[in-house]
Amino acid sequence: MRRHRIGTSLYAGVLFVVLGTLAWASGQPFIFPSLGPSAFILAFQRDGDRTGLVSVVVSHLIGGVAGLLAYSLLAGGVSLVADPTAFSMAGLRLVASATLSIVVTSWGMIASDTVHAPACATTLIVSLGLLSTPLQVAVIVVGVGVLVAFHALVLSVYHRATDPSRPGSVDG
Repeated sequence: MRRHRIGTSLYAGVLFVVLGTLAWASGQPFIFPSLGPSAFILAFQRDGDRTGLVSVVVSHLIGGVAGLLAYSLLAGGVSLVADPTAFSMAGLRLVASATLSIVVTSWGMIASDTVHAPACATTLIVSLGLLSTPLQVAVIVVGVGVLVAFHALVLSVYHRATDPSRPGSVDG
């Protein structure tokens, strides 16, 4: 049990270092709060199948697009960088944007059978104006794709090294 905790923790860190390096080198937000839970889930459940890995990317894509749509429709120009004044119109717009984004993201993930809870945090990050431009949403989705691709590569190399008869791709 202890070994699993240490291995999961270190591997989640390795996954994050890849994206942190990309963020540092590019100046783009390739690391963001909802990516931490995704990295943990991948590290903890190392033997996910391709469908599960695709679900991670698709769910964050749904969350990003739903958040951008909600933010654009309801809260454009407002951002949750400080507590809004009680009963302010800006605060109401952010609440409406966040609520719509959660509804659309939840529906989209269920409808597409790509449920990955951290995508609900992604949609809030976008719909609350924290990373709410089309470029930032694209960077979010690319970042998740890089995370998943690197994870799949690591698993493939690990499985080839430990079981040469196993196929090279992540089959579950």
